[in-house]
Amino acid sequence: MAEHDYIQETPNQRLRNWVLSEMVRGAGYALAFLLFIGVIYGVIWGIGQFLPDDSKNAPPPMPYSSLDAQMLVTNA
Repeated sequence: MAEHDYIQETPNQRLRNWVLSEMVRGAGYALAFLLFIGVIYGVIWGIGQFLPDDSKNAPPPMPYSSLDAQMLVTNA
């Protein structure tokens, strides 16, 4: 008898367990990726907290980066 004879899986059970483990591993990769993005966002936010308030309310560096649309009023 083999050392691990107490584990008796049918091919269907083995396939189901493998598919489930692959899905859990993929979910773990997705969680790690989202945590990585969150850490980067947190670092950028933290650096922004050290900036003075005037820099946060400054006008854009390019004069035409934000255009205001004028309303056209017509007399009908």
